[in-house]
Amino acid sequence: MTHDDRRAAGFKARTRLADARETVLAAVSPHGRTERRPLSEADGRALAEPVVAPVDVPGYDRAAVDGYAVRASDTFGASGRSPAVLRVTNDAVGPGTATRVHTGSELPDGADAVVMVETTERVGDDLEVFSSLAAGENVGERGEDVREGDTLFDAGHELRPSDLGLLRSLGLESITVFERPHVAVVPTGGELVDSDPEPGQVIETNSLSVSRLVERWGGAAAARSAVADDAVLLREAIESDLDADVVVTTGGSSVGERDLVPDVVADLGDVLVHGVALEPGHPVAVGVVEDTPVVVLPGYPVACLVTAFQFLRPLLKRVGSLSKRPVPTVDATLTRKLSSSPGVRTFARVRLDGERGDRTATPTRTRGSGILSSVALSDGWVVVPETVEGYDEGEAVTVEGWEWSA
Repeated sequence: MTHDDRRAAGFKARTRLADARETVLAAVSPHGRTERRPLSEADGRALAEPVVAPVDVPGYDRAAVDGYAVRASDTFGASGRSPAVLRVTNDAVGPGTATRVHTGSELPDGADAVVMVETTERVGDDLEVFSSLAAGENVGERGEDVREGDTLFDAGHELRPSDLGLLRSLGLESITVFERPHVAVVPTGGELVDSDPEPGQVIETNSLSVSRLVERWGGAAAARSAVADDAVLLREAIESDLDADVVVTTGGSSVGERDLVPDVVADLGDVLVHGVALEPGHPVAVGVVEDTPVVVLPGYPVACLVTAFQFLRPLLKRVGSLSKRPVPTVDATLTRKLSSSPGVRTFARVRLDGERGDRTATPTRTRGSGILSSVALSDGWVVVPETVEGYDEGEAVTVEGWEWSA
């Protein structure tokens, strides 16, 4: 279909969101590139191979408390009225002896328990023990934390700070991870300026927001300068970034006179999807040029953010072999009616009030895809399915905290 044909037809038939996303994900593959990174730089990175413990942690039996290492049998029957009396030494523990230890200390040879210092009293070289112990009591066994040969993490696991600490406890200094997917973010539109807009001009914001989301979602973003609505310039801009894993454009995605990006993508490769049944953001398009996915996001800021979340985020997860974490949600009660169009999946911005367990959600906007403050001043959105014509005041809804996700 030519641009003139598409402009005349408009978006009479829009693809359901789930179908559009499935089409897009089926057309891309993980990049598969790996690199070795220090643990200090591996937070949030996806493992490229399973991690198998090379050693036991701890590598020895250790005291779990401050006190004295003893043979449990030497404390049999000990009590406050009738303490067991042991001789304190600095050597291996033998019959009738005890050795001072601290939390984490290696358990001396011969000992099989540790008596807490609070239940003892030192009398010269003797130690009075006022409690009876069982073998193994207050002792951390070798391999209690990690056993040599255990598979700790599978490939694709996204590393968290606690994971990094565990890997460091194994003596590891670095780890093999998947390389971050490289994303070129190209804003389009002759009206865009960096500052001091005159009438008819707009400060360009989409590349900043999208780039930061890319970084939050595990990618490495490179924001480009705005490109005018000119087919030749748009073609050059896309072609110059085809070495990226993903090219993202913002603006020029619909069917107006200046909406040229889908045509340029079609001329260079294939447009997989153009026009999706969601609100805001129905003019979103996705194509492939020389095996590089090109995500054509709408220029209106809210529509841009919604469609970035719905298409760019899952695409990045697939390309970068990153895990698909669920979006965090909060249950709330609507303070007023929330309307939506049938057959369209609607993302309604809401503000949350109250405490967890007694939250209310107040719609800030359902429509108005150019009102960026409606997102910045909201706490999330309510997703209204295609089969539902909105929700009534007082209904229970689920609010997706989209900016909290990774």
